[in-house]
Amino acid sequence: MTFRLRAVRALVLLAGFHVMGLVLLAALAVLDWLLVTRLFTAQAAWFEGTILTVTVLLALAIVRGMVAFLRAGRLGPLPHAVQVTPHDQPDLWELVSAAAEVTGERPPDELYLVARVNAGVAEQSRLLGLLPGRRRMLLGLPLMAGLTVSQVRAVLAHEFGHYGNLDTRLGGVTMRGREAVLHTVKVLGKGSTRLHHAVGALYVGYARMFLRTSQSVARHQEFAADQVAARHAGRDATVAALRALPVIEAAHTYYMETYARMGGPVGALPPVGEVHGGFRRLLAAQEGERLAALSAGRRPPRPHRYDSHPPIAERIALIEKLPADSGTDGPADEPPALTLLREPDRVFADLEARTLPREAAELRRVSWAGLVMARAVADAEGWSRPLRLAVARALRAEARGADAAAPVRRNAPVEEVADDELPGMGEVLDAFDRGLLWMAVADRMPKPPQAARLTGSSARNFIRPRIFDGLAGMVHLCLAEAGQASPDIAWSGQPGLALPEAWEKNMDDALDAAVADEPDTAPLRALLAGGDRISA
Repeated sequence: MTFRLRAVRALVLLAGFHVMGLVLLAALAVLDWLLVTRLFTAQAAWFEGTILTVTVLLALAIVRGMVAFLRAGRLGPLPHAVQVTPHDQPDLWELVSAAAEVTGERPPDELYLVARVNAGVAEQSRLLGLLPGRRRMLLGLPLMAGLTVSQVRAVLAHEFGHYGNLDTRLGGVTMRGREAVLHTVKVLGKGSTRLHHAVGALYVGYARMFLRTSQSVARHQEFAADQVAARHAGRDATVAALRALPVIEAAHTYYMETYARMGGPVGALPPVGEVHGGFRRLLAAQEGERLAALSAGRRPPRPHRYDSHPPIAERIALIEKLPADSGTDGPADEPPALTLLREPDRVFADLEARTLPREAAELRRVSWAGLVMARAVADAEGWSRPLRLAVARALRAEARGADAAAPVRRNAPVEEVADDELPGMGEVLDAFDRGLLWMAVADRMPKPPQAARLTGSSARNFIRPRIFDGLAGMVHLCLAEAGQASPDIAWSGQPGLALPEAWEKNMDDALDAAVADEPDTAPLRALLAGGDRISA
């Protein structure tokens, strides 16, 4: 079946979707008319009133779904994007206009930069998409940061390929129909009555049939747009852009989780423009193999059964069947597409101002180094606090003359300890030397109820890593306070603290000795006494 026939079939099903809505509206209207004029009785007034209310709500839901189709495709405001004009960014607009010209399309009326690894186009067309209208293009700054100019040219050609000819306009109507169908099903799914669920089930069944039919149309559009990109921007550049997409996506997700949100627990943000702009630094520091490892280490999102985009591997395989390029690609050392932007720092700052929530304006701004240090100290305090609390409670029990080694009763009230009463490194190590670690401290460490029933070596092996982490956190705090630990931004690794060489080599062994079945704190004390003689 040709694409045109598939699109026409999807349009017929879309029309049937609305015919079904009109039939249901007519049936509801007849039911209401019968209730009011023929079946109304004073004895059943409450019951009949309830039915009338339900039918009115159902009719509203159906009408909202039908109206959603007419509204689909309208170009609303984009509060989380930065609009750029040819005057603002002439080089970027020149590339966009050139891609439009080579594909035989008119350029967009609006160009927006967004904070996603994505690009897209929209058109406020008329007569259900059969007549052209105002065009809008979205281009992700993180995407530009990870692609070269020739690869972005391929992305732009792909997006203009979506406008295409009459076939793609039919496909555009189909895609708007998918949006309307899903909206209607969502609205009906919010109903709480059995009648809502019955009508909703009818729509869900029809929607599944429509989505299965329209999926082939949507995927054909992607394949056709890929062909346009390969033909006008180069086969190799198009393949390279597709291969880079999951890698950039994984790197961007890692950056947002690890760096952009790093200051959340300490109430701070990186310098202005660096919430999104710092992604450039990670890409510059990471080698291609390490970026690929970020992608390989993450499970790809499970594709939706009605996903409009075919798998990237399938798209690449089709493109590679095309004839080889004849010098259409850029040089091997081509710079990132961000070089097309004037004052990229200002652009990132503008995007940041539009994407951050209002309360973020009250957070303090800290350099990347200061942010890494503040977060590392906060993390170390979090790791060490359970151990310090457990030691403080064991020491209190010992000071009261109670049996510190007596098991802590389940559901016993938790003894409060003020921050200024938490023991330092010296007190903790002294407690370990007196044998309190496995007699009293370990039993007071927080653990799930299942682990509380463990005894002997099983109990020690379960809690030992938590004691190790608590002691490591105390070491980090001591080194940071003494000025012997420095922040390591580690754009090519994991941010944290850079420790003195002696600690990097020997700390794990010293901590292992301190939390052994027979604790030996001497190696750790020796490290603490070295260098500038950190106070224990």
